[in-house]
Formats: sequence, structure tokens, C-alpha cells
Amino acid sequence: MRAGWVEVGGRRLETAQWGPSPAEAPAIVLLHEGLGCVAMWRGFPARLAEATGCAVVAWSRAGYGASDPIVPPREVTYMHEEAAHWVRPVLDAAGIERCVLLGHSDGGSIAALYAGTQPDARVRGLALLAPHFFVEDITIAGIEAARERYLNGDLRERLARYHADVDGAFRGWNGAWLDPAFRAWNITHEAAGIRVPTLVVQGLADPYGSAAQVAALQAVAGAYVRPLLLEGVGHSPQLEAAEATLSAVAAFVADVMPP
Repeated sequence: MRAGWVEVGGRRLETAQWGPSPAEAPAIVLLHEGLGCVAMWRGFPARLAEATGCAVVAWSRAGYGASDPIVPPREVTYMHEEAAHWVRPVLDAAGIERCVLLGHSDGGSIAALYAGTQPDARVRGLALLAPHFFVEDITIAGIEAARERYLNGDLRERLARYHADVDGAFRGWNGAWLDPAFRAWNITHEAAGIRVPTLVVQGLADPYGSAAQVAALQAVAGAYVRPLLLEGVGHSPQLEAAEATLSAVAAFVADVMPP
């Protein structure tokens, strides 16, 4: 891993790269989950670079990991704002010429929003792991359970290993999702603007969402959607079903972004 920094919107963001540089090979760009960061991808990026021969690029969004903090609360539109104002400058700073956006959870939603609303010829496909397109009852129940584990369990201690401002990271995410206004959050209209092939990986034991998320994208997307539904897998298929997820992503990347 090659660690680095980029400044976007007046904030300093931590970055990391694996494999060749984006100047030498097409790239897979990782967008992390709502409580994630560069380090929380663990060994997945290195394995992805090895399996595909691609450059793999990740960054921690503002408020996460070692990136500059934010002051909660986040607006319920925070994923729209990430897609509109932060993704393109990071791609520019990393020297991305051709890429697949690979997003997990919130990162998957941000990738879908970017592809659907911010046309960018560099983006040749999307690989979405447990993305959200609308709010389900199971989603809210899962986020309420996370709040309980943070306040009275070991979740805060575990997350503090990864985030310089762990309370800001958690409260920004948890507070936005549990805002009553978030019940109306729905990005299927924006997803209808997606014009690149998309792989969607969804665990069928995910406490934050169901296969209905995949169906919602299939109903509106303007390009081919390749679903992969994994029995017994929860919210992090790249960790819980690493081999199946890695194989699916590598095959998808080879199809949409050949060397």
C-alpha cells in the first residue's frame, strides 16, 4: 500500500493506492461504507489489484479515518453532496483515466449517484456491494441496533482504532439515517441516469438491506445490471464472502474495462 493525501474542498483527505499507478493501468476506485475508511477495506484492495492487474485507489471521506473531521450533524442529503462535490476532484487528483467505481454500502450509493447525475467518461462501470437505493424498515432497525452497540457495547472501541474522530464519524452517519426526514430518502430517480454496466453484490443475511435494493436498481438503470445474491452473507461481502466477491468483481472488470 502507498499512502498519501489530497486536498479537496479545503479538507485534507487520506488516500491509498495498491498495484500499478493509474498512469500505468486502468483503476478500481473504492468508496467506503458509512462507518468505513481506507484501513477498513483490510486486505481486499491488495487482493483486488493482484487479481485484476488494475490500480486500486481508495480515500477516506471527510470525517473518517485520518481525514480532516467534520462537525455533525450531517444533512440527510450528504451522499448527494459527496457525489456532486467530492468524487470528481479525487479522481482528478489521483490521475484516473479509466476506472470502475467500487462502492460499499453508503459508498455504493455515492457511486450510483455519481454515475447517474455526474456524467464522467472515465467511469466504465460500477461494482456496488450492499448499496442503498431507498430506506427499508430493516435498514432503520439495523442502524438503531448499531447505535445501541455504540452506546452500550464495544462498537465505539472497535471503531476508535480506525477513526481519528470516532464520535464525529459515528454520529454523523447514525444521526442522518435516524433523522425522521431520512425515511423519504430514495435515489432511484438518480439511478435511472446510470448508463454504464453495473455489478451488484447483495448478501441475503444483510441486517441493513434486502434483495429489494437490487430489484430497485434493475427496474430503473439505463444499462445492464449483473446481480450476485449471496446466501448467508451479511453487510460486508468483500470480507464475509471474499472469494466469491473477488471473483465476481474481477470478471466484471475484465468485461467492462479490458486491458
